[in-house]
Amino acid sequence: MGLLQRSGGESSGKPVEGAEGVTLRPVTGDEFDSVVLEAALPAVVDFWAEWCGPCHAIAPAVGQLATEFDGRALVVKLDADEYPEILARYGIMGIPTLIFFKGGQEVDRVVGLTGYKTLKLKLEKLV
Repeated sequence: MGLLQRSGGESSGKPVEGAEGVTLRPVTGDEFDSVVLEAALPAVVDFWAEWCGPCHAIAPAVGQLATEFDGRALVVKLDADEYPEILARYGIMGIPTLIFFKGGQEVDRVVGLTGYKTLKLKLEKLV
């Protein structure tokens, strides 16, 4: 499956829009380890919720990140309301939270509304 495609499975099935209509791949709790932690590429997970205004505000920057780093990094979204066990695993207390992974390990994180330039710089260090 391509990095920008939607997944089936237990996801709510709602499209997750990014920059310029790019639909980011949602990741489910059941596939988190295999998709994110076992990824050959660096991965960024955007923990978000439908009701979260700042999550929608950061979505274009996350979509732009996915577009620019397509083929060099995995950029996915995880619905915080559907998978609270994943949030608990990483001690996430607020959203949006973006966690950057490399080799299955968390290497960086951003909490709250953050600009594209900051996100890009953090991801460039991993590719």
